[in-house]
Amino acid sequence: MVADHRFPSLASIRAFEAAARHGSFAKAAQELDTTAASVSYHVRQLEKQIGVSLFLRHPHKVELTEPGVLIANEAMNAFAALRASFIKAADLDQSRLSITTLPTIGTSWLTPRLGRFRARHPDIQFELDLSAEAQDLTAGRFDAAIRNGHGRWPGLRATRLFPSIFMPLCTPAMKSVAAKLADPRRAMEVPLLGRADWWLLWYRALGFEEVPALASIRTTLVAEYLDITQALAGHGVAIGSPILFKNEIDAGRLVPAHELVATDGRAFWFTVPVVRQGSRKIIQFRDWIGDEAAAARESAAEFIRRARVT
Repeated sequence: MVADHRFPSLASIRAFEAAARHGSFAKAAQELDTTAASVSYHVRQLEKQIGVSLFLRHPHKVELTEPGVLIANEAMNAFAALRASFIKAADLDQSRLSITTLPTIGTSWLTPRLGRFRARHPDIQFELDLSAEAQDLTAGRFDAAIRNGHGRWPGLRATRLFPSIFMPLCTPAMKSVAAKLADPRRAMEVPLLGRADWWLLWYRALGFEEVPALASIRTTLVAEYLDITQALAGHGVAIGSPILFKNEIDAGRLVPAHELVATDGRAFWFTVPVVRQGSRKIIQFRDWIGDEAAAARESAAEFIRRARVT
């Protein structure tokens, strides 16, 4: 008799189900990628545990007993239902794609392009997370990420999208009064907006080590696109990416306040766990974003060519 706390092992049940379905220990072993002796052992363990003979052993074949037929029917139905649920789960997983990325590239660059991805793959439900902190891709919540860095993250396969470059940007009306920013030792007639570390790198690329002008940065915002929003409102000159904000430049809403472009050597990367890089939906998104990134690089080729590494 089978005690509730001693339910037969799944390995034994799996071996029995395969042997019953094929009518052969050898064929079951081929399916399970093991040996006929191993299948026979697991079936013996199952028979011993439940106290019932499930097969009649003949010299060249095996035959189910009457109790064996009863259990085999139930086991085969159960495993068939499991196989079907696995297929459904895989189909469901392939129909949903969750990406996490930095707020600025997600808001200013990726989101305006997502319509083209949906048009190419209308069967995929897309979810986008914006987070300044890198999210753990092994936790299962996200399928992939767009990250900024040097492309070296353990356990992740990274595909380079485009370089991280930055330069001063402002409205056309403010360009003339922003001319003095070329010399950081002079008093600024216009506020500097954005990350102080980027401004420092930009001025170093210009040839300055001491940058008194950084004292004019009075507002610190959490994301680059917010600094650009201030610049668009005419509140100052922001340090930002001419790739991520190429639409604003092309439309004439923003202009370079100075022609120098700087880079810290980092880039934006599409990253995915190595174990999931073969997923169909991830391949589809990687191919699509790769095309979009190639177009962005081509459109901003002159800015990229001029970028000085600091």
